[in-house]
Amino acid sequence: MSRTPLRRPAELPAPRAAVFLDRDGTVVEDPGFLRDPANVVLLPGAAAAIAHLNRAGIAAVVVTNQSGIARGLILPEEYRAVEQRIGQLLAAEGGSLDATYHCPHYPAISGPCDCRKPGTLLYRQAAEELGLDLARSWAVGDRLTDLEAVHRLGGRGILVRTGAGEAYAADAVRAGYGVARDLAHAVDQICNR
Repeated sequence: MSRTPLRRPAELPAPRAAVFLDRDGTVVEDPGFLRDPANVVLLPGAAAAIAHLNRAGIAAVVVTNQSGIARGLILPEEYRAVEQRIGQLLAAEGGSLDATYHCPHYPAISGPCDCRKPGTLLYRQAAEELGLDLARSWAVGDRLTDLEAVHRLGGRGILVRTGAGEAYAADAVRAGYGVARDLAHAVDQICNR
């Protein structure tokens, strides 16, 4: 049996670059197991940085490990409410995310998985669903595990010094990653290349 494609290959849009953002410590403050939307606080400059990506035509995609779900510390509906609040706060300052992907697992409880960073599953899923070119993409986060998957998929990474980032800055430099003071500075570096 043959299928007729909905569009001819020449009509398909070219894959675009993305910036894969860690959530806690990169886009929002990280109080640990964030479950209450009232506690969501955007980091300074984060919304403007995401709006900059939007204007540049670069996909802004959050990929976040949320082991609190597997641990029973965060209910799935609480996670969704926090994500909705982040979207509202970003929109109020002119920014928007193209998508958010999360891993709800914790290996000690739910066993190993390919979606927990630094696994590549969520990045490959985003690339397929959003039409992204992983080799032209970036990862920005406050831990080395936030950068490793995109690097393995051919992209580049920048560690931010916000959140837990200061503790990993020297290791990031040794591993060949860029380092920026915050998300706004990282986005400036990406957009000015």
